[in-house]
Amino acid sequence: MNRLKEKYSKEVVPSLMDKFNYSSVMQAPKVDKIVINMGVGDAVSNAKNLDKAVEELQLISGQKPLITKAKKSIAGFRLREGMPIGAKVTLRGERMYEFLDKLVTVSLPRVRDFHGVSKKAFDGRGNYTLGIKEQLIFPEVDYDLIDKVRGMDIVIVTTANTDEESRELLSQLGMPFQK
Repeated sequence: MNRLKEKYSKEVVPSLMDKFNYSSVMQAPKVDKIVINMGVGDAVSNAKNLDKAVEELQLISGQKPLITKAKKSIAGFRLREGMPIGAKVTLRGERMYEFLDKLVTVSLPRVRDFHGVSKKAFDGRGNYTLGIKEQLIFPEVDYDLIDKVRGMDIVIVTTANTDEESRELLSQLGMPFQK
């Protein structure tokens, strides 16, 4: 069993039940899924850039990414409907806990001038969004093999109903929020 999943069931659930006065264990919020999205805008002019991004996303997440396509044509960006412009991965279950564990213990502390993640990035429904400026913070990505620094969005979807519940859940799972 994953270290973070074990911590969740043994420590986090009882603590959340005390704090929010839940009558059942099933009411305690949990992490539902993690979506990692990488928008590759320069894939419009050069399709090889997308392949490299997909490869890096696969290294980081441990599963094959889905290539996202443009929904609408935008003449200003020389973009046609259906053109591949990014990649995304949805992590659930064991892989999700492994990724979250790696994110909070290894990757986030490697960010330059890191003082914690923003407390304001909740969406009002208990989901948390995190933007990462460079893929180098992940230990799987080799510095010598990258062609370009790319960022990504990480969305942590929880079953919490409010931002407060979600913030408490994530901070108990080790998410380093700003003081």
